[in-house]
Amino acid sequence: MLRLVARVYWTFSRWTLATEPAPTRSTVVLGAPHTSNWDFVLMLAIAWRLKMRFRWLGKESLFRGWRGPLMRSIGGIPVDRANPTGVVDALVRRIRDGEVFGLVVTPEGTRGGVEHWKSGFYRIAREADLGVTLGYVDRSTMTTGLGPTLTLTGDVGADMDAIRTFYSDKSGLRPARRVEPRLREEDEPRPAASA
Repeated sequence: MLRLVARVYWTFSRWTLATEPAPTRSTVVLGAPHTSNWDFVLMLAIAWRLKMRFRWLGKESLFRGWRGPLMRSIGGIPVDRANPTGVVDALVRRIRDGEVFGLVVTPEGTRGGVEHWKSGFYRIAREADLGVTLGYVDRSTMTTGLGPTLTLTGDVGADMDAIRTFYSDKSGLRPARRVEPRLREEDEPRPAASA
Protein backbone atom coordinates (compact mmCIF):
# COMPACT_ATOMS: atom_id res chain seq x y z
CA MET A 1 0.00 0.00 0.00
CA LEU A 2 2.76 2.46 0.94
CA ARG A 3 4.55 1.77 -2.34
CA LEU A 4 1.34 2.61 -4.22
CA VAL A 5 1.00 5.88 -2.28
CA ALA A 6 4.61 6.71 -3.16
CA ARG A 7 4.10 5.86 -6.82
CA VAL A 8 1.08 8.16 -7.01
CA TYR A 9 3.02 10.88 -5.21
CA TRP A 10 5.95 10.70 -7.63
CA THR A 11 3.61 10.64 -10.62
CA PHE A 12 1.92 13.90 -9.67
CA SER A 13 4.65 15.67 -7.72
CA ARG A 14 6.62 18.61 -9.08
CA TRP A 15 9.65 16.84 -7.63
CA THR A 16 11.61 14.22 -9.55
CA LEU A 17 13.09 11.19 -7.84
CA ALA A 18 16.69 10.97 -9.11
CA THR A 19 18.33 8.32 -7.01
CA GLU A 20 20.86 5.59 -6.77
CA PRO A 21 19.49 2.20 -5.68
CA ALA A 22 18.77 1.75 -1.99
CA PRO A 23 21.65 0.21 -0.02
CA THR A 24 21.22 -3.47 0.78
CA ARG A 25 22.75 -3.21 4.25
CA SER A 26 22.13 -0.86 7.14
CA THR A 27 23.44 2.66 6.61
CA VAL A 28 23.30 6.17 8.01
CA VAL A 29 21.30 8.31 5.57
CA LEU A 30 22.06 12.02 5.62
CA GLY A 31 18.98 14.18 5.06
CA ALA A 32 20.56 17.35 3.71
CA PRO A 33 20.31 20.18 3.21
CA HIS A 34 17.63 20.18 5.91
CA THR A 35 15.86 23.49 5.35
CA SER A 36 12.15 22.67 5.71
CA ASN A 37 9.72 20.31 7.42
CA TRP A 38 8.70 19.19 3.91
CA ASP A 39 12.02 17.32 3.77
CA PHE A 40 10.34 14.70 5.96
CA VAL A 41 7.55 14.13 3.42
CA LEU A 42 10.12 13.70 0.65
CA MET A 43 12.08 11.25 2.84
CA LEU A 44 8.98 9.09 3.35
CA ALA A 45 8.19 9.17 -0.37
CA ILE A 46 11.76 8.08 -1.19
CA ALA A 47 11.69 5.27 1.38
CA TRP A 48 8.33 3.92 0.27
CA ARG A 49 9.21 4.08 -3.43
CA LEU A 50 12.55 2.30 -2.94
CA LYS A 51 11.09 -0.22 -0.46
CA MET A 52 13.66 0.96 2.03
CA ARG A 53 13.06 0.78 5.74
CA PHE A 54 13.98 4.10 7.29
CA ARG A 55 14.49 4.81 10.96
CA TRP A 56 14.95 8.27 12.40
CA LEU A 57 15.69 9.72 15.80
CA GLY A 58 13.28 12.27 17.22
CA LYS A 59 12.90 14.17 20.44
CA GLU A 60 10.83 12.28 22.97
CA SER A 61 8.05 14.88 23.00
CA LEU A 62 7.13 13.93 19.41
CA PHE A 63 6.11 10.49 20.66
CA ARG A 64 3.70 11.56 23.40
CA GLY A 65 -0.03 10.84 23.25
CA TRP A 66 -1.72 9.93 19.98
CA ARG A 67 1.39 10.83 17.96
CA GLY A 68 3.52 8.07 19.50
CA PRO A 69 2.11 5.10 17.58
CA LEU A 70 2.04 7.12 14.35
CA MET A 71 5.66 8.28 14.71
CA ARG A 72 6.85 4.76 15.52
CA SER A 73 4.92 3.31 12.55
CA ILE A 74 6.87 5.57 10.17
CA GLY A 75 10.23 4.64 11.66
CA GLY A 76 10.64 7.01 14.59
CA ILE A 77 12.82 6.17 17.57
CA PRO A 78 12.33 8.47 20.59
CA VAL A 79 15.41 10.02 22.17
CA ASP A 80 15.51 11.66 25.56
CA ARG A 81 17.80 14.61 24.77
CA ALA A 82 18.59 15.05 28.46
CA ASN A 83 19.91 11.47 28.58
CA PRO A 84 20.82 10.26 25.06
CA THR A 85 23.33 7.63 26.18
CA GLY A 86 22.54 4.17 25.01
CA VAL A 87 20.97 5.20 21.71
CA VAL A 88 23.99 4.15 19.64
CA ASP A 89 24.28 0.87 21.58
CA ALA A 90 20.60 0.12 20.94
CA LEU A 91 21.00 0.85 17.22
CA VAL A 92 24.08 -1.36 16.97
CA ARG A 93 22.17 -4.16 18.74
CA ARG A 94 19.35 -3.90 16.18
CA ILE A 95 21.83 -4.12 13.31
CA ARG A 96 23.67 -7.09 14.85
CA ASP A 97 20.30 -8.80 15.33
CA GLY A 98 19.83 -8.60 11.54
CA GLU A 99 17.57 -5.56 11.15
CA VAL A 100 18.35 -3.68 7.93
CA PHE A 101 17.44 -0.01 7.81
CA GLY A 102 18.62 3.44 6.84
CA LEU A 103 19.03 5.64 9.89
CA VAL A 104 18.06 9.10 8.67
CA VAL A 105 20.00 11.90 10.33
CA THR A 106 19.66 15.60 9.59
CA PRO A 107 23.20 16.75 10.36
CA GLU A 108 22.24 20.40 10.74
CA GLY A 109 20.07 19.31 13.65
CA THR A 110 17.59 22.09 12.86
CA ARG A 111 16.19 23.93 9.86
CA GLY A 112 18.48 26.95 10.04
CA GLY A 113 20.47 29.25 12.27
CA VAL A 114 23.53 27.02 12.77
CA GLU A 115 27.07 27.32 11.43
CA HIS A 116 28.20 23.70 11.65
CA TRP A 117 26.77 20.27 11.11
CA LYS A 118 26.47 18.10 14.21
CA SER A 119 28.94 15.21 14.23
CA GLY A 120 26.53 12.58 15.62
CA PHE A 121 26.04 10.96 12.21
CA TYR A 122 29.81 10.56 11.88
CA ARG A 123 30.23 9.02 15.34
CA ILE A 124 27.27 6.64 14.81
CA ALA A 125 28.58 5.49 11.42
CA ARG A 126 32.09 4.92 12.76
CA GLU A 127 31.00 3.18 15.97
CA ALA A 128 28.46 0.94 14.20
CA ASP A 129 30.68 0.36 11.12
CA LEU A 130 28.02 1.75 8.78
CA GLY A 131 28.32 3.46 5.43
CA VAL A 132 26.93 6.97 5.01
CA THR A 133 24.35 7.38 2.24
CA LEU A 134 24.02 10.93 0.96
CA GLY A 135 20.31 11.74 0.75
CA TYR A 136 19.51 15.10 -0.75
CA VAL A 137 16.94 17.74 -1.67
CA ASP A 138 17.75 20.19 -4.47
CA ARG A 139 15.20 22.87 -5.26
CA SER A 140 17.30 24.28 -8.14
CA THR A 141 16.67 21.08 -10.15
CA MET A 142 13.53 19.96 -8.26
CA THR A 143 15.18 16.60 -7.62
CA THR A 144 15.58 14.50 -4.51
CA GLY A 145 16.81 11.03 -3.74
CA LEU A 146 19.80 9.06 -2.55
CA GLY A 147 23.32 9.71 -3.73
CA PRO A 148 26.32 7.45 -3.20
CA THR A 149 27.08 5.54 -0.01
CA LEU A 150 30.48 6.44 1.42
CA THR A 151 32.70 4.41 3.71
CA LEU A 152 34.17 6.75 6.31
CA THR A 153 37.93 6.51 6.76
CA GLY A 154 38.29 8.20 10.14
CA ASP A 155 40.07 11.14 8.51
CA VAL A 156 37.35 13.68 9.31
CA GLY A 157 38.67 16.36 6.95
CA ALA A 158 38.97 14.02 3.97
CA ASP A 159 35.60 12.39 4.64
CA MET A 160 33.92 15.79 4.94
CA ASP A 161 35.62 16.98 1.74
CA ALA A 162 33.93 14.10 -0.11
CA ILE A 163 30.59 14.98 1.50
CA ARG A 164 31.04 18.69 0.68
CA THR A 165 31.79 17.85 -2.95
CA PHE A 166 28.50 15.96 -3.27
CA TYR A 167 26.40 18.66 -1.58
CA SER A 168 28.14 21.62 -3.24
CA ASP A 169 25.36 22.04 -5.81
CA LYS A 170 22.41 20.92 -3.63
CA SER A 171 20.32 23.85 -2.42
CA GLY A 172 17.70 22.31 -0.16
CA LEU A 173 14.05 23.33 -0.29
CA ARG A 174 14.76 26.78 1.18
CA PRO A 175 18.23 27.74 -0.13
CA ALA A 176 18.63 30.69 2.26
CA ARG A 177 18.67 28.23 5.18
CA ARG A 178 21.32 25.94 3.72
CA VAL A 179 24.32 25.24 5.97
CA GLU A 180 27.69 24.37 4.44
CA PRO A 181 28.67 20.79 5.38
CA ARG A 182 31.35 21.40 8.01
CA LEU A 183 31.86 19.81 11.41
CA ARG A 184 33.07 21.89 14.34
CA GLU A 185 35.83 19.26 14.79
CA GLU A 186 37.34 20.33 11.46
CA ASP A 187 38.00 23.81 12.83
CA GLU A 188 39.82 22.58 15.94
CA PRO A 189 43.62 22.64 15.80
CA ARG A 190 45.16 19.26 15.20
CA PRO A 191 47.77 17.98 17.66
CA ALA A 192 51.32 18.43 16.41
CA ALA A 193 52.95 15.27 15.13
CA SER A 194 55.74 14.01 17.36
CA ALA A 195 59.21 13.81 15.84
